[in-house]
Amino acid sequence: MTATPEPTQTYEQAREELAEVVRKLEAGGLTLEESLALWERGEQLAELCQHWLDRARERLAAAKPEERPDETS
Repeated sequence: MTATPEPTQTYEQAREELAEVVRKLEAGGLTLEESLALWERGEQLAELCQHWLDRARERLAAAKPEERPDETS
């Protein structure tokens, strides 16, 4: 199993680009091909954002102290 390289785009960059994609799609006036290309890019960006959120959850879980049973018994 090989580790996947870190994305070059930060979460914030991906989120901002995704918001721009959504604005363009909502504005309309695009050809079908343009709309499909934007939709596909939006899907890629959503996956990238999810990647960063998953990594953040993993880091928080790793930093959280383990819960130990009460040792007063």
